[in-house]
Amino acid sequence: MTTKETSKKPSSPEGERIAKVLSRAGVASRREAERMIELGEVAVNGKIIDSPALNVTAKDRITVRGEPLAEPEPARLWLYYKPDGLVSSTSDEKGRPTVFDNLPPELPRVMSVGRLDLNSEGLLLLTNDGELKRRLELPSTGWLRKYRVRIKGNPTEAELEPLRRGITVDGERFQPMAVALDRHQGANAWLTVGLREGKNREIRRALSAINLTVNRLIRVSYGPFRLGDLEPGQVEEIKAKILREQLGDQPAEKPVGTAVKRSRAPRPGIPSDTPRVTKGAPVKPASTPADPAKPGARRNTAKTAGTPALKHLSDTWTKATTPRKPTGTATPASTPTPRKPKPRT
Repeated sequence: MTTKETSKKPSSPEGERIAKVLSRAGVASRREAERMIELGEVAVNGKIIDSPALNVTAKDRITVRGEPLAEPEPARLWLYYKPDGLVSSTSDEKGRPTVFDNLPPELPRVMSVGRLDLNSEGLLLLTNDGELKRRLELPSTGWLRKYRVRIKGNPTEAELEPLRRGITVDGERFQPMAVALDRHQGANAWLTVGLREGKNREIRRALSAINLTVNRLIRVSYGPFRLGDLEPGQVEEIKAKILREQLGDQPAEKPVGTAVKRSRAPRPGIPSDTPRVTKGAPVKPASTPADPAKPGARRNTAKTAGTPALKHLSDTWTKATTPRKPTGTATPASTPTPRKPKPRT
């Protein structure tokens, strides 16, 4: 063997890892696909495999629990208003109801992008594509997640300052949060909180560390995607074009995804194809929100990340939910003075 031959690096195996292929086909997340392989539920070319360290190509025949692997569907993304009291995982060891038990039947098999804990509500992104799920969850995406948080007590700005500087709870360091104190409401106060990490129960644990208790928590946005005026349990799909724009992808030769599809009839006065995505020029809200916990459906959030956008959301919400003072009594209309008849000459 010559020196030139020995210096050659071994070529990479052809194809893609089996777990990645299963994830793209919507079977499960990559981690869950690896677990299925270890349990012997996946076979390649008629042979059950027990390790995810295998590359496959389009020529290989893959079956999952005896069923052939379906062709990958176009990547799609849905906005879902998760009600409180539902678990975000596909199954629960305690038998509690899950998000996936309560989705509209017309949806395909979907996975959640991140999670919301049992007692939290609001925006949860759903996708049929494992690679898209992984991409949206990566910390490098840097998307700001905004929450409306109701707490017990009336904190001052000084008391909230540790959250803005970053706080350590039980040895775990939380990155600085963007926190705006919106209003006091009796024995409670409303905050708008923005963060980029999304660690387990991060907001509740951080506020508990400064002696504040959360009694309601609603996620209102995830990056450029907003909850808008969705009601608990409702689902709305993002248009493929909007999804590509937000991800910075170039237009594909074939459309990726489908048009917006609602699980309910459009509301009067609201265009059925209005995306709940922050982009472009300011958009006027369709109506003033009645619930102080929910921001307007179509407010202008010119920037999707950073303190200015968070302050704008808080200021707009405060103005929209503060009762207006009367501007005075109406002025009665003046009675026209009758004309005097001209004297006859």
